[in-house]
Order: sequence, then C-alpha cells, then structure tokens
Amino acid sequence: MVILGIETSCDETAVCIIEADGPPESADIVIRANITLSQAALHAPYGGVFPNLAKREHIKNLPVILERVLKEAKLENDKPAIDAIAVTYGPGLEPCLWAGISFAQELAKKWGVQIIPVNHMEGHIFSALLRRKDEPASSAGRLEGDYQLLAPDFPALALLISGGHTELDLMEGYGKYRLIGETRDDAVGEAFDKVARLLGLSYPGGPEISRLAEGVRTSASSSPPFALPRPMLHSPDYDFSFSGIKTAVLYLLKKIGPLPTPDVDGLQTSGVVCEIAKEFEDAVTEVLVSKTKKALREYGAQTLIVAGGVIANTHIRSEFRKLGTEEHIELLIPEIQHTTDNALMIAVASYATAMSGVEGLQRITRPLRADGTARVGERNN
Repeated sequence: MVILGIETSCDETAVCIIEADGPPESADIVIRANITLSQAALHAPYGGVFPNLAKREHIKNLPVILERVLKEAKLENDKPAIDAIAVTYGPGLEPCLWAGISFAQELAKKWGVQIIPVNHMEGHIFSALLRRKDEPASSAGRLEGDYQLLAPDFPALALLISGGHTELDLMEGYGKYRLIGETRDDAVGEAFDKVARLLGLSYPGGPEISRLAEGVRTSASSSPPFALPRPMLHSPDYDFSFSGIKTAVLYLLKKIGPLPTPDVDGLQTSGVVCEIAKEFEDAVTEVLVSKTKKALREYGAQTLIVAGGVIANTHIRSEFRKLGTEEHIELLIPEIQHTTDNALMIAVASYATAMSGVEGLQRITRPLRADGTARVGERNN
C-alpha cells in the first residue's frame, strides 16, 4: 500500500510517501521520500508560533514539497500511483490543520483516492514503534530507508510530551486508547519555552535549556543549587501541572536581579542561568518519571512508550531509559529525528490503524474536519 502523508498541525510542513506491507504488528515500511520544512526561525521573533503566519507558510510550502517528494519517489505528478492520503486532523492549531486538510482533499479529488484522517498524538505513538533495518540517514529533515513496525505487548502505557501536550494514555490495542492523565495547564514543551524566555534564551527554548543544563551536569560547578517545586508530584492521580514551576522561576529571577549579558555570540553562559536551567529540567523530569512509574505499576503495563518532541531532550531520554531498566519493562522511544512533527508518523499510523481491524477503513469515510482539541483517548469518568 502506497500512502502519501501530510502533517501541518503546528509549524512544520511535512510530506512523505511510504510503501507499507504486512500486518500492523510487523509491517515492512519503505520510505520512498520524506521532507519536513521547519518554520522555527520565522516564528522566533514572536517567541512562539503565530498561527496565521504558520497557515500561510503551509499553503505556500505544501505544493513545493509535494513536487519534490513525488520526484524523489519517482512518481508522476498528474496521477501518481498512490493508494491513500493520510492527513493530520488534530489536535493542533486549527488554521494550520485546515491548510493540510484542504490540500489533501484537493489531491484526493484530483487523483481519485481516499483520505485517512490521523490523530497527531497517535502519530507520535507510532513514531516510537518504528525500527530501522539499515543505517541511520545522515541528512537532517530527510528520513529515508527501510523500517519495520514493532508490536508492543499490551497493555502499553504511552507518555506523550510535546510543545502542546502532556498526557498519559493506556493503549490496550491498536486504536484502543484510554486517557489516564494530562496536564491541567501548560504542556511540558510550552513550559520549557516560557522558562527559556524568562532566562533570555532564544526560541525554541527546549534545546537551549538542555544545552545549559548539560553543561552544568558535565562540569564541577560550584554554583549554589536553586530549589524549584515539583507540582503534583504526590497527587493521587496522573495529571500534571507545569505553570507553577514557571512562576517559581519568575519569582526566583526577581529575587536574583538582572541576569548577566549574553556573550558576543548571543549565548547565555552565566553560571546562575545554567543552574536554573538544570534545576528546571530536573524538576520537570522528576515529575514525568514519577507519575509514569506509578502508572506502570497500577495498570500492569507491559510496554512503555515515550514520544513527542520533548523526548529529544538528552536528560529526559536518559532518565526514562533508567526507568525502563529499573522496572524491567520494554521501553520504546523514537529515534531523535522522529521525535519532532513529521509526515512519516502520520502515514505509518494511518496504515497500522486502517489495517488493524479495530476501526478498519471506516476511518477513511468519516467526516473530515480540523479538531484543535482532538484526543487520542477519552477518560473513563
């Protein structure tokens, strides 16, 4: 089955073509072409994603990327040998989602193929189930090669951490999800960006905080530690809250006073800033790991999946590897290049869920609308 994948939920415009074959628990995935264009530099002056600007860029970029993808896949432009189009319908920024959906609908009508709507967070889950058969690609933004889908042992616990989401889902089978915990305010990636802004760091803030924190971890720093709260660490549920850590950083900075000026390259190297970055990263990681550990034990999960852009963070990645070892559980984490938003995960998720028999091809015929608040699983209240 040849699938064209489209992802435009936020500020990455992504298109890919995959060829998939076999049952979802062991499908062979060949990436014929895969391209992602990031708008991060364009949104940096705003300190975050500006939705209408992102939508405009998606509309401009999609036809260009499609032409490149079809050329790389050696398919004709007018009526390529495509069996289905997979597109993200939510969650995300609705203007951006509509850009991708409208483009997919135009292509589906022109080519006479069906559309498979895909939940963005379900895509992240499937990004963790991909394993490469050959050597990793070296070109940034272009994921190519042969992969195989891994079959997690169910029930599986999925922690999804990104710029817009922080949630724990119990996966009881393909297409069968139950939400057991989520953030009550800021998503973890959002908290990283907001704290980075308070520290005078560039956007996106996550990589900058990680860089400063790692510098402290690998040095014999004598700077005094700063104690930040661990919100909801001991709450009886599996919900999260990260706005309180951000507020604590704000009060700490008011107490400290003006921060040192960045160096000539615009990089912040102050020991105080580095220590705050490390303590913030430690606080966030402790909450994520602790809640996940408790959920693993209560629900008897056989597999732990951690996915989303934030799992690219070196320290968080390392701590979850330790958790997997301590709990003697299979840990599935995406390759670094698969952690950010991409069309590959959307195409793969569409194939796996459509072929699993859980919802089957009914997913293709249901009404297609953008849903900025779509969930991969619902709570049982």
